[in-house]
Amino acid sequence: MGGCRGERVEMNDPFITIDLHGLMQEDAKKAINRALASAGPYTYQIRVIHGYHRGTNLRGMIQYEYQYHDKVLRIMPGDNPGVTILVLKELY
Repeated sequence: MGGCRGERVEMNDPFITIDLHGLMQEDAKKAINRALASAGPYTYQIRVIHGYHRGTNLRGMIQYEYQYHDKVLRIMPGDNPGVTILVLKELY
């Protein structure tokens, strides 16, 4: 799995994780856009960790900005309130 903060995103990773803790909205958008651009044909989901104590602004931005993105099939909550999943392809 790859992400920001020095981690590499591999084009064929089926699940990409990026951590947006401490980022402002513009920097967070850049990180998400990089992950979307790097997502290959075998990438199913991008797990975005934004936090929830002060992450609600990022969560709202993600839901608003990426709900109609060409690569994003749908957006769903993660396993806790500090995570949002961008679904690029369905798992069958």
